[in-house]
Amino acid sequence: MKIYTLHKKQNLPITLDEAWEFLSNPKNLKIITPDYMGFNILSGADKPMFSGQMIQYIVTPILGIPTKWVTEITHVQDKKYFVDEQRYGPYSLWHHKHFLKEIPGGIEMEDIIDYKIPMGILGQLVHPILVKPKLDEIFEYRRKKLIELFGEFQH
Repeated sequence: MKIYTLHKKQNLPITLDEAWEFLSNPKNLKIITPDYMGFNILSGADKPMFSGQMIQYIVTPILGIPTKWVTEITHVQDKKYFVDEQRYGPYSLWHHKHFLKEIPGGIEMEDIIDYKIPMGILGQLVHPILVKPKLDEIFEYRRKKLIELFGEFQH
């Protein structure tokens, strides 16, 4: 069983309160997801984030095939981190940790995603040519969108 890890960091020139307010609101995920992915929340995003929250949405990640995805917010520590885990969807495992911390001039946002592709060896063969490039593309879009929304971090 091969488990992959995607690790991304980004600094933003905003306060911890601003970052938490934006990033912990599930409704804002649509803003930082490429339009072509057809991201649409079906239910569960009507309250501020809490442990045990279930969020259902439709996303079209690959080949234009709409996919239902259900995630549970399993851990929340206010203004520090939250964790979402897939309960139903395209991955055999999806465990996404979102960390925030104050740094001089803004915040550091860190994402660590541990994930497993279904279909055994076939999934492992598809990972480097389809899945990994798609995840990198989605996170690059998000990086650029957050800069567009909040500005470029100055060292």
